[in-house]
Amino acid sequence: MSTFENVSIVKKANVYFDGNVSSRSIVFADGSKKTLGFMLPGEYTFNTGDAEIMEIMAGELELLLPNTDAWQTIKGGESFDVPANSAFTMKVKTASDYCCSFIK
Repeated sequence: MSTFENVSIVKKANVYFDGNVSSRSIVFADGSKKTLGFMLPGEYTFNTGDAEIMEIMAGELELLLPNTDAWQTIKGGESFDVPANSAFTMKVKTASDYCCSFIK
């Protein structure tokens, strides 16, 4: 899906890691939430509350999911699932555009 219809957008940006990662929150009519964001090269560890589906729309990164020892390469057009109440680390290799869906 390249566009979202009938959503509310939170004007205030979510800014992390000294501005190297930023996103905007969107809320759907049913109350579900997503963020659309952009990451500059660097290494970042995120903590989750809800489970997440991270879709990388452009860019390339290395991913370390919880309870694993092996890094995975993720490129634009690929996605990955993150369990609730966990942490995951990304080594962003090239500027990356993403969409994060929060699963309740």
